[in-house]
Amino acid sequence: MAFNPTPRQAGLIKAAIFVLALVPLARMVYLTLTGQLVEPLEFITRGTGDWTLYFLCFTLAVTPLRKLSKWNWLIKLRRMLGLYMFFYGFLHFMTFLWFDHFFDLQEMWKDVLKRPFITVGFIAFVLLIPLAATSTNAMVKRLGGKRWQWLHRLIYVIAPLAILHFWWMKAGKHNFTQPIIFACILAVLLGARVYWKFTKASVAARA
Repeated sequence: MAFNPTPRQAGLIKAAIFVLALVPLARMVYLTLTGQLVEPLEFITRGTGDWTLYFLCFTLAVTPLRKLSKWNWLIKLRRMLGLYMFFYGFLHFMTFLWFDHFFDLQEMWKDVLKRPFITVGFIAFVLLIPLAATSTNAMVKRLGGKRWQWLHRLIYVIAPLAILHFWWMKAGKHNFTQPIIFACILAVLLGARVYWKFTKASVAARA
């Protein structure tokens, strides 16, 4: 049976997710300020990067979960999850720009061009910017539904770039467990979309 929350229940669910999504950041700040970390910079860099990937998976999981569960109200959570993906991605980038390069844009750019894993991560972040900037209802109306949908399909480019960035970063320590897990999760989430698209096209062709 489909679960259809009342407006009040839906609001409480969104509020709970909003607060919970800030817990990882609060933990990073707390551990850093209390001096409990041996390598705070590395911890924050890895933490913000990991949570960017988590929210990428959460965002892409909304559509499959909605289709399988018939909980159409889940679509109302996708924008917030996507913005949190950008938020943690922004923090990940700012950690790199601030603590690694002290806002020296020239040195940062040299690093981006020199190291491939930073290059693809930077590209993925840049592609996230127009998605975050056009996330409001006003921008949907201004762009028009179809153009807005085409723009937000950039997420299907961003996802593999993010995985490649993570893979190359872990390759230095020959630790591929996490990248493989993320790659498998995203393969399932994206593969489900491809399957449903071709199934729909096949049904339409037989009609």
